[in-house]
Amino acid sequence: MAIARFGRQVKRSYQSYGFCVKLSAVVILGLCFVLVWSLFSNFSVTSQRESFDDIAEPVPASNWKVSDFQTHSNKIEPKKGQESDDRRFRSGLDDKDKKINNGSVPLKPEKKPENLNAKASGKSGDGNTKLPEKGGEKENQENEGSEVEEVIKEKEDNEGNDKEGEDVDSDVNANETVERNVDLIDTDDLDQEAVDEDDGGLRNRKKKKKLGPVFDPKVQYTWKLCNTRSKQNYIPCIDIESATGRLLSYRHHERSCPRSAVMCLVPLPHDGYGDPVRWPESKTKILYQNVAHPKLAAYIKAQDWLVESGEYLTFPQNQSVFKGGIQHYLDSIEEMVPDIEWGKNIRIVLDMGCKDSSFGASLLEKDVFTLTLGLKDDLVDLAQVALERGFPAVVSPFATRRLRFPSGVFDAIHCSECSVSWHSNGGKLILEMNRILRPGGYFILSTKHNSIEAEEAWSTLTVSICWNILADKTDEVSDIGVKIYQKPEMNDIYELRRKKVPPLCKENENPDAAWYIPLKTCLHTIPEAIEQRGTEWPAEWPKRLHTFPDWMNNREKLIADTKHWKAIVNNSYLIGMGIDWSTIRNVMDMKAISGGFAAALLDQKVWVMNVVPVHAPDTLPIIFERGLVGIYHDWCESFGTYPRSYDLLHADHLFSRLKNRCKQPIVIVVEMDRILRPGGWAIVRDKVEILNPLEEILRSLHWEIRMTFAQDKEGILCAQKTMWRP
Repeated sequence: MAIARFGRQVKRSYQSYGFCVKLSAVVILGLCFVLVWSLFSNFSVTSQRESFDDIAEPVPASNWKVSDFQTHSNKIEPKKGQESDDRRFRSGLDDKDKKINNGSVPLKPEKKPENLNAKASGKSGDGNTKLPEKGGEKENQENEGSEVEEVIKEKEDNEGNDKEGEDVDSDVNANETVERNVDLIDTDDLDQEAVDEDDGGLRNRKKKKKLGPVFDPKVQYTWKLCNTRSKQNYIPCIDIESATGRLLSYRHHERSCPRSAVMCLVPLPHDGYGDPVRWPESKTKILYQNVAHPKLAAYIKAQDWLVESGEYLTFPQNQSVFKGGIQHYLDSIEEMVPDIEWGKNIRIVLDMGCKDSSFGASLLEKDVFTLTLGLKDDLVDLAQVALERGFPAVVSPFATRRLRFPSGVFDAIHCSECSVSWHSNGGKLILEMNRILRPGGYFILSTKHNSIEAEEAWSTLTVSICWNILADKTDEVSDIGVKIYQKPEMNDIYELRRKKVPPLCKENENPDAAWYIPLKTCLHTIPEAIEQRGTEWPAEWPKRLHTFPDWMNNREKLIADTKHWKAIVNNSYLIGMGIDWSTIRNVMDMKAISGGFAAALLDQKVWVMNVVPVHAPDTLPIIFERGLVGIYHDWCESFGTYPRSYDLLHADHLFSRLKNRCKQPIVIVVEMDRILRPGGWAIVRDKVEILNPLEEILRSLHWEIRMTFAQDKEGILCAQKTMWRP
């Protein structure tokens, strides 16, 4: 037994020893494998860093964790590899000898970009002027930086090489936040960075994305008329077209665009459409069929300030919804508050509701620019009447989202029976008025009758936001009660409130965010630092146009931009394109920067709607500060106006700024066709590669190409819309 017991112990010892041997062998083999893998892995990483072509990959849209209304504070920087493609268009049209009128210069780029330096000379067999080719690459290189570069040398010196077609860099903004609708951002258009750690540092590399053409030159377009409930007055994103059942209204309560792109053409009025009455005669009469609407016909019978007279709709002088006349109404306001001086300290006014365009018409004679806001329940279409008369107007719902204006830009806001329930929705609507009203600005409310409940609610709201009531009077002649309030100029008064309701907004709450931003229930603080916008009232008009306060950075560039556009307008637009400016009244700058184009047209009998795209630097406050007017917009969607609203559209490098942003950039051309009246004009300045297919698209719409001009890969196209409908 002793021998057996000894044998079992020896066996256990051998098994234990064998296990340790096996374990040791596995560990040794594992360490060898790790060592070999590390050596080869390090070699592989080093080899990859010799070429960064495939490091940066686009971030898929599904990785975005941004809510629909989030504010983006980081701008999209221009791609380094595309500086030459995104340079600001440099006009060669300042020289009268280089303009080509009523002809068509081919905008097709040659294989070698240098060939685009060819000057306009010679004629083709069909009588159209052609750009001849230059022989030799060497000659083209010598010509770079010659005549055209000399014309715009002063302008180019004020531009950075890293800008994407903007005259004013991002430092111009008082607030550099760029508002975007996240749903419309194509993440493939963003520069994605790959960050690798190397020797304790960070190495950043960008991958240049190859961008496709804005317009596919191979696509052939066929057109059809829109079949919508609102017919010739169709406004996409505002009119309801997909609802079922009986509709109480044909307007959305809020802006809501169709799911599919609008690719149809809005028809002309069934009973015929005529050329609009020219300004200034249009102030007193317009063609009735141009604005005919069943509800408008019923409205006319109950009013005396607009009268149907044959084929015209006339507006008797000094007649308005105000008994006693509009002039008496305006004089009574100045009498109640002497600090209100129309056309001097009061230049920009917002008229809510568009009940009577005679208000803006009378103020225009006093050098006051009144923008009329047609609300979503304006079924009478009086905003269309205002536009046909030649007065500024936009159409926008006003319920749960902010209006598309920056904060503190309107000198006064006017509401006369504007059908706005100010006390509803927790007082958010009056807080929105407070947001866009300038510190020290005036709110003028006039009503004939008001309920006791509404009166008490209104009084509570104005007290809670510290509006000072300057006048409360019922005019004996018009029998209209007028109340005039003033917004505070300092923040101290907010601290004196017993109840801090509504509360002050958080510091990170951007007051200028306006594109698809919900209404807030807080008060934005009033700017107090000298370098902030809104601390001082602008200079009196017209000195205001050329006064640049301290909060505007790069004032030299703003001055240069104004001179640049004045030269282009005077030397090219007014005399070199064959446009009869006596037929032009309503003008839109589809990609405004600092209002230089609008300022250059100030001596003409026109008004300009300055549209600042939401993806561009926020320069809209500068435009308002200069005494001009504008609005935010994303051109991937439809603009808030009636069809046939504008006489001239100006698009300076708009399409090249929309590469890979809009899913179908062709919708912008369709929208231009919608808002431009028959006989109206479009001036497009952009890259040749864009203008060439754009010209073919306009021809498919039966637009007449009046002039094309190309030089240094840049060009200009002037076209006129016709009466054609499919």
